[in-house]
Amino acid sequence: MLQVLRSGERFRGGDPAVGIDTRHAFSFGGFYDPDNVRFGPLTACNEERLAPGAGFPPHPHRDVEIVSWVVEGELTHEDALGRITVIAPGDVQRMTAGSGIRHAERNAGPAPLRFVQMWLVPDRPGGAPEYEVVRGIADGTPYALPRTAAVLHVRRLADGERTAVPAAPRVFAHVVRGAVTLAGEPLGEGDSARLTDAGEAEVRAAGGPAELLLWELGRPD
Repeated sequence: MLQVLRSGERFRGGDPAVGIDTRHAFSFGGFYDPDNVRFGPLTACNEERLAPGAGFPPHPHRDVEIVSWVVEGELTHEDALGRITVIAPGDVQRMTAGSGIRHAERNAGPAPLRFVQMWLVPDRPGGAPEYEVVRGIADGTPYALPRTAAVLHVRRLADGERTAVPAAPRVFAHVVRGAVTLAGEPLGEGDSARLTDAGEAEVRAAGGPAELLLWELGRPD
């Protein structure tokens, strides 16, 4: 089964007055849809756009895996453990909130920032917080989360290039840039798709180069 959410159908959030534009693929904050709370362990896929100087002040999290992928600009992460990290395009950032952590995110650079942030529910609550950044992740290199049954695959395709979708009970696809055809369905920038028991599906770049994120998800809800 294939379910598509177009970029224009995402819930709009953020605070444009302070330079924050957020677009949600799932129920989030004040945007509640009981039929769109999660897909396997994935509970959020937010497209964030921050103007220079804009950001999210220190706030708490617990029992969630937060994975960020920068599309353009630079994301500055600060947390209660004293870390200050700058994330650039091509880097994967993971913050395991565990039993609790506070952090802040902002655009400290001179250019607009656009990034995708994804939240996943861990298999077990609690535990010590963790933080990791993988610099310049290579195309096709899988990134497995340590506390939930989820693996992130990054795909960068030349025009017309094809690649297989992971054969998993559930796969979530997010088009970062360009356009693709996924299991016969055309998808544009910002579109996402949820595949359930899709078997041997394929994705192809259409009309130019494309970049997309593929989550290989275990079945448990």
